[in-house]
Amino acid sequence: MAEEEEESELSDKHKVEIAKWFLLNSPPGEIKYVAKDVKSILNNDDLYNEAASEAFPFYNKSHLISLQMANRSGDVLVTSFGELEGNAFLEPRTAQVAIVDHVKQVCTDVRPATDEELASAYVEEFRCNLDVEVLKYVEEAYPKGVCSVYCINGKDVEGPGSNFELAVVISAARHSPQNFCNGSWSSVWNIEFKYDQQAVELKGKMEVGAHYFEEGNVQLDAKHECKDTIIFQAPEECAVAITSIIRHHETEYFASLEASYLNLSDSTFKDLRRKLPVTRTLFPWNNTLQFSLTRDISKELGIGK
Repeated sequence: MAEEEEESELSDKHKVEIAKWFLLNSPPGEIKYVAKDVKSILNNDDLYNEAASEAFPFYNKSHLISLQMANRSGDVLVTSFGELEGNAFLEPRTAQVAIVDHVKQVCTDVRPATDEELASAYVEEFRCNLDVEVLKYVEEAYPKGVCSVYCINGKDVEGPGSNFELAVVISAARHSPQNFCNGSWSSVWNIEFKYDQQAVELKGKMEVGAHYFEEGNVQLDAKHECKDTIIFQAPEECAVAITSIIRHHETEYFASLEASYLNLSDSTFKDLRRKLPVTRTLFPWNNTLQFSLTRDISKELGIGK
C-alpha cells in the first residue's frame, strides 16, 4: 500500500509544470491572485519560485502589460519587441531602458538607452512621426491605453534605398476585481517599409480577453488578423496614413464584436440547444395528454394495484 502511494505522488518537476500551467492561463490582470493560491497549494517556496520565475516573464510579455517606470517619466510596455538582456525593456519614446522585476510586476530601475539600442536617424524619423500619430489615436480610443513604436528590422538603415520594419504595439486593460470583472485589449501591427516596391505593408493582430466571475465564470478570448497596404511616402504622410488604417481596422473589429454580442441571445445561445429531440419530433406542448406518463409511472411503481 505504501508503495502505491509513493508511485501516485507527483514529482517536483510535474508540480512545477502544473503550477506554471495555472499561472500562464490566468485571466487578464489576475495572475497575482492565481499565484497566491498556487503558492498555498504547493506549500514549497522553492517549487513556487521556480514556476513563477518561468511563468511570469512569458505571461507579462504575452499580455503586453505596462509598468510605470521607476523615475515616473512614463510607462514601459513589457513586450518582446523591446526586450533587451537582463530583464531590460526599451522605451523608445523617451530613449530609456527599464529594468523589470517580472514576478513583482514593477520597474526597479531606469537607464538611458545606448546608441546601439536605438534606430538610426533616418529610421527614427519614421518611427517618431508614427509614434506621435498613434499616441493621439490611442488617447482618443482607449482609456488608460498605452502604445509604443519599435524598430524591429533595419534599425541601422542610414537613408533611402533599403527596407526596414516597425512594430506598433497598443495595450489597454481595465481591471475591476471588486466588480468581478477584468478585461484587456492588445493589438500588434507589423509595418514593413519596402523601398524597392515603394510600398508599406501592414499586418495587424488584435486580441481581446475578458473575465466575468460574479456567481459564475465566463471568459472571452477573441482574436482577429488583417492586412493592408499603402504607398511609400514621406515620414509625416506615412504616419498619418498608417494610423488611419489602424483606426479603421480596429474600429471595424470593435463594431463586429458589438454586433455579435447583440445576436448572442437570438442566435448563438439557441444554436447551443438541440433543435429537435433524438426522436426528430417536436414536443407537443399544447397537447401533453397524448403521453401516458401518469399511467406508465403508476404501472412501474405499482400504484393502484
